[in-house]
Formats: sequence, C-alpha cells, structure tokens
Amino acid sequence: MSCTIKDVARHANVSIATVSRIINNQVGYSEKTKKKVLDAIEELGYQPNAVARGLISKRTHTIGVLFPKLSSTLVTDLLSGIEKATHEAGSSVIVCHTESNGEKTMKYLKLLNEKRIDGIIFTSAPLLGEYYDYIKKMNVPMVLLSTETYAYPVPYVKVNDQHAAYTATQYLINKGHKKIGMLSGNIEDTISGKPRFDGFKSALQDHNIPFDDCHVVFNRGFTFSDGMDGLKSLLKQVSDLTAVFAASDEMAMGAISAAYELGIKVPDELSIIGYDNLSIANMSIPPLTTVAQPLTEMGEMAAKMLFELLDSQKTVESRIMPHKIVERKSVIAKEG
Repeated sequence: MSCTIKDVARHANVSIATVSRIINNQVGYSEKTKKKVLDAIEELGYQPNAVARGLISKRTHTIGVLFPKLSSTLVTDLLSGIEKATHEAGSSVIVCHTESNGEKTMKYLKLLNEKRIDGIIFTSAPLLGEYYDYIKKMNVPMVLLSTETYAYPVPYVKVNDQHAAYTATQYLINKGHKKIGMLSGNIEDTISGKPRFDGFKSALQDHNIPFDDCHVVFNRGFTFSDGMDGLKSLLKQVSDLTAVFAASDEMAMGAISAAYELGIKVPDELSIIGYDNLSIANMSIPPLTTVAQPLTEMGEMAAKMLFELLDSQKTVESRIMPHKIVERKSVIAKEG
C-alpha cells in the first residue's frame, strides 16, 4: 500500500503543511527539519501526488507544447531544448500533434485545459484568433516558438527568417555564383515561406543580380520530396544554374538526391545550401552547407521564458536568436 503525505509527516514528526512546503521548495523550515522530511520520504518510498501538489501550489508542473508536425528532425531539436529547461524546472511536457488542423488544435487546447497545464508553447504555425481567445480564457501564459504574431501580445522566440535567407543567398553570391535558384516553401506561409523568399530576392537585388520568377519553385512545404521534385522542376525552368538555396535542410537533401538521379555532381556542377542545420545535415553526401538556426537553444529559451512568466507574472521580451553559416562540402566557389 502506498504511503501518503500524512504518513511522511507522522514519520518525521512534523506537520503536513511543513512536508508540503518542503516538497514544493517553499520557505519556512530549518535544514534539520528538511533533512528529517527527506529521510522520511526516502525510507517510506513516498511519491508526491501531482494532483495533490497542484491543489497546494495551484500548479500541476506540466506544460503543453503544440507542434504542427512531428516527423521533422527540426521538431526533435526544438523539443530537446524544451525538455531540458522543463526538466530543470521540475516540470513535465505534454506534446500535441496538431497537423496544422484547426479542429484538432482546438481539441488539444481543450484537453490541455482539462489537464490544468501551467502554460503553453505554441510552435511553427500562425497563432489564429480562435486559439488565442481560448488560451486567454484558460488564463495560462503562452510563448511562441519559431513563429510570431503582430496581432496579439504574445512573446516569441525565433530567428529572423528573412535575414537568415538573405545571409544564405549572400554566401552563394560571395562564392562567385550569379545564376542562383531557390527552392521555396509556400509563399502564403507568412511565418517561414514568404520571409525566406523575400530574403533571397533582396540579396539578389542588393548585389545587382536580376531576379526572375523562373529562378524560384514554390512548394507546399519544406519536405524532402518537395526538394527532390522542386529541383527537377527548377532545372527545367533554368538549365544553367550554378547554385541553389533550399529553404530547409530537408529540401536541400531532396535536391541533392534529385541531382544524383539526374547525374549532376554536387558541388562540382551545382552548389546547394540549406536552412536549419539539422543534425542530419552532416550525414548527406556531400555534407550540407547550411544557415543554422540554434534550434535546441531556441526550445530551451522558450521554456525558460514560459517559466519566467509563471514565476514572476511579469511580461518577458521576445527573443530573436542568432543565425550563422555552417560550411561543409555542398558549396564551392564559382571560378570566373
């Protein structure tokens, strides 16, 4: 039979309130009393009940994280950072896979409300009005990760997508490439699709390289198959490209595979740069040069901001995280 908080209090000869304060890291007891209670917990094998702890502290020590897609390596890196910070804060994570489906997203928000979670990290998708309104009624803090909103006062953690895409394109230009194509995401995607395209276009214009619509293929998403099919379409539109900027590492991997099928050598005949710096970027042949988002650090920062909101009840500032080029073997300088 499992023991209760009353058993611990009786064993340590202290009040139930004292045991509760020690379990929840509150003040109001001596180190000697703390040791007695911790020894009693260990001897009795007591496991604090999460519901009971929640009744005392008004918190369940659980946060909800909503992802539009779970199959991406990007999610793994973001979640790694979230879980690191959450574990250090003594809390747990409930992960929800929304598939960018409004009905499914609302269903998960209702579930998280029933679970009385302490806060929400909303990732990689637009924050729609119905989501914001419901979360506001839940009366829990929220942080956006790898997305942002101008419509609602919600702090976010992300890279400046337009600037990062500009940096990737500029890198190709500085390597001597002038005939550059882009494998883009969905142009109607205001979070990642359009900003990365805008960064590509701006870099060309700022370096006096004429922009032509035929140098871009817009895809539905940022997947491996988007990159594979996209490169084949792009080369049909412009056959003499020397370099390609892919708007994600998965797309870049797809482009490398498509080039292999077409008998095109990367980087000797076609240089390819990606976006994200996923862990798999170093596993391609050749290893992928890419513009890196600090994904694990972004996830960790978002979780820390959420706990800061919970602990202080004050506003926190949004964070734009740094990006950088990680050079590997998929880009070479263009001679002449």
